Amino acid sequence: MNNQHALKQQLQWAIDNKTKPPGSLGQLEEIALQAGLIQQSLKPAVNNPHIVVFAGDHGIAKTGLVNPFPQEVTAQMVLNFLRGGAAINVFCKQNNINLTVVDAGVNIPGWDDALASDHFVRASIGHGTANYLETAAMSESSAAAAIEAGRSIVAQLALQGCNTIGFGEMGIGNTSSAALIMSAITGIAVEDCVGRGTGVNDQQLQTKIATLQKAFQLHELNKYSTQPITLLSRIGGYEIAMMTGAYLAAAEHHMIIVVDGFIATAALLLAQQIEPSVRDYCIFAHTSNEQAHKAMLDALHAKPLLQLGMRLGEGTGAALAIPLIRAAVAFLEEMASFDTAGVSNATEPSDSTKA
Repeated sequence: MNNQHALKQQLQWAIDNKTKPPGSLGQLEEIALQAGLIQQSLKPAVNNPHIVVFAGDHGIAKTGLVNPFPQEVTAQMVLNFLRGGAAINVFCKQNNINLTVVDAGVNIPGWDDALASDHFVRASIGHGTANYLETAAMSESSAAAAIEAGRSIVAQLALQGCNTIGFGEMGIGNTSSAALIMSAITGIAVEDCVGRGTGVNDQQLQTKIATLQKAFQLHELNKYSTQPITLLSRIGGYEIAMMTGAYLAAAEHHMIIVVDGFIATAALLLAQQIEPSVRDYCIFAHTSNEQAHKAMLDALHAKPLLQLGMRLGEGTGAALAIPLIRAAVAFLEEMASFDTAGVSNATEPSDSTKA
């Protein structure tokens, strides 16, 4: 604890002694400090950054009650990721970020071998979850296995030198699982946690709310606010469970974790239930335009970097925020101090002028 306090003091001194008025780089100064504390270094760096997109299907999506797009879109979008045609591909390429796509549990029996790629991880726990209006979405053992798979994927990236990571997702119906997770953990009413997801109209939104209220009551989710594996098993998705494990492994490896939008933040709520300290490793990329994301961020006392009205998922917000983190660690490393630049610093008032 004393070492951590000493490191924080040294980092703050280094930040304050750069050739600028104190605090004038605003939130970038906070990021530089946090990055140094995460990496336990006076010279934090962004090395081999990755976005990992976890994809999984949800049984509830087959009913059409919570989603305007058919379930098949999940698999179609995974193929789009692998072919380089999605927004996350564009932003990762633009910002020199590596992209890994994970089949966590897509409802497709197999993938064409021609799609084999170093950037595609087949870690499927099952071909989509069950419909949680009828039964539990998955077994508790499957939820635990998905968490462990997420841990393993991030541990492998750590071995490859990745120290900065963001998580995205793809799964038709997964805003519904995220809303139920949020409601169960935060105690906020279901109707205040439900948004439009992939773009439901007003009538569809009311049907979605009523459907999720029914699911909440059916599984008595209020009982599981501090039981993340049970909560996942009742109404979760394989991709959300893998993200939960991914957060845990990233924290264990002292990575800078860049938190994306609504569903990625719901997975963080679960991870924090398992290991509260995971929150210390997180930098929040943006406030999603999904209705309840701001309330979720408030529950985490988060201060997101961007407000762009986005609600796409895929890790796109995280990919856009990583350049800001690069800028923060760069000024700490490269910007001159008052001493090295020969620039006069602000002086303390003399005794005669002090109040």
